[in-house]
Amino acid sequence: MFLGRVIGRLVAATITPGMEGVPLLWVQPLDKHCRPEGKAFVCADGTRMAGPGELVYWEASREAALTLEPSFVPVDHAVVGLVDDVQIDDIGDADGPTGPAPSGPVAPAAAPRRKRKP
Repeated sequence: MFLGRVIGRLVAATITPGMEGVPLLWVQPLDKHCRPEGKAFVCADGTRMAGPGELVYWEASREAALTLEPSFVPVDHAVVGLVDDVQIDDIGDADGPTGPAPSGPVAPAAAPRRKRKP
């Protein structure tokens, strides 16, 4: 699954059988840091809940066709769900930001494991 932001809606002039009532959305693909990545494309909205400005996750290819009822409708991309929050655990990786760790609550470190007695 991939991350994207809905940037608009599309109104189809002709509806393919099986696609009746399925909203079509313009989606901008994003990287894991929520930065634009690549060109925007049209997604069928299987959730029927996404709108402009929403952060969504989407699927492509055959998996996209399987997300809609009935299955195997002619779509290349489909919105699978809405994203509430993105948290990244690997701060300082090669393609991400570097610098101090984010402020906020920090999980306690795991206790060291003790060796077994022979």
